[in-house]
Amino acid sequence: MSRPARLRTLLIVAAIALLELASRLAWINPVSFIPPSQMALGAWDILASGEYLKDIVLTLMSAGTAVLLSVSVGFLGGILLFRYPRLRRVIDPLLLSWYAVPIFIFYPMLIVLFGLNRWPLIMIGFLFALAAMVVNTLNGLERVPAVLLKTARTLRMSRFDEVRQIVLPASLPFVFTGIKLSVVYSFLAVIAGEFILSGAGFGYQIAYAYNNFDNPTMYGLMLLLLVFVGFINLMLHVAEQHLYQRRVPRDA
Repeated sequence: MSRPARLRTLLIVAAIALLELASRLAWINPVSFIPPSQMALGAWDILASGEYLKDIVLTLMSAGTAVLLSVSVGFLGGILLFRYPRLRRVIDPLLLSWYAVPIFIFYPMLIVLFGLNRWPLIMIGFLFALAAMVVNTLNGLERVPAVLLKTARTLRMSRFDEVRQIVLPASLPFVFTGIKLSVVYSFLAVIAGEFILSGAGFGYQIAYAYNNFDNPTMYGLMLLLLVFVGFINLMLHVAEQHLYQRRVPRDA
């Protein structure tokens, strides 16, 4: 384990220990906050009982679909804007103001378009994550060294080989950043939507437990969600670091 990883792990363990101590000594209101150890027990009970399995799977499928849509459409959108500068000049102001617009105001319109099902929530997650993927893909394509492109033309590489061997490897670090942001934004939007707009899913069950003062269930579900999203981002981080390690010797 590298030193930054050890320090990161130490920081997380210290924060959990501090929360455990603060809740046990009632520095934090015990009515509204339970110790992390009880959260872990609540999460274990949820997994063991299987009571919320359907809601968990429903949320994961909805957020996963939103991630796939935002990553694929955002990647293609970034390529399209890079290839057509005139189109980019038209779209750029919209991308810059994308997150200034509350995406949830489109929910009634999405219901009309997709019906009373999970697709309006999926589309909210998709819209919330789309701009991050487009912008990072575009940034990655813009930062491909011009000398590499000139070398490809000198070697008379085909367009397909140029994209496969030069453009994509050079832009992948930025694309990975867009994917990580898409995962976070998609889960954030879908679960927030379930809090107020849905009758099932992770967010709905957390809100239901909160309204019924069921702290073990509420914090258990929150912990499961944090662990799952954290695991996905950790896997993406490992893949990204592996990519950097492969590129460093070539650059050197």
